[in-house]
Amino acid sequence: MSDADSIRLVIRVKPGASRTEVGGLVGEELAVAITAQAHDGEANKATIAALAEALGVGKSCLQIVKGATFRSKVVEISLDPGARGEVMRKIWAMRNLPTHK
Repeated sequence: MSDADSIRLVIRVKPGASRTEVGGLVGEELAVAITAQAHDGEANKATIAALAEALGVGKSCLQIVKGATFRSKVVEISLDPGARGEVMRKIWAMRNLPTHK
């Protein structure tokens, strides 16, 4: 896919949370809370699954391109042509949700 068909999203992951949820901001990063622990890549898998579900895209559309071993990550979302607007609306809505501690 071309760069025009992908979005890069900066996120902040909170592993070991009491529930999985996507929404709110930690600084300028989208908050992603997951129940999985940061062990053997389980947190990264859970992060991709949570984001895919929240955005309504397949897990194969998402890839961590920076920060795989850190809480702050950059995720690339590869999209079919025409899907960008809807995904951007969902991201904007999630950014405006309260961040749960």
